[in-house]
Amino acid sequence: MPRFFFNVYHERAELDDEGEELADVQAAWHEATVTAGQIIQDLNGKLRPGQNWRLEVTDEFAKPLYVIHVSADRLI
Repeated sequence: MPRFFFNVYHERAELDDEGEELADVQAAWHEATVTAGQIIQDLNGKLRPGQNWRLEVTDEFAKPLYVIHVSADRLI
């Protein structure tokens, strides 16, 4: 099974050094969306206007496959 890595960038880089074995890229995308939702929920107000949050999925060769971006902007 291929191994996928889920790196998070917010205030600092949190690189996934273990990864997770998943069936294919579709399974990696599903895991990315679930993981992103859980992490964003756990931010508990730490994401401030002007900041960005990003989850990047790579394969075992560090090739980027998917990116989920969350951008916080102040409009007033």
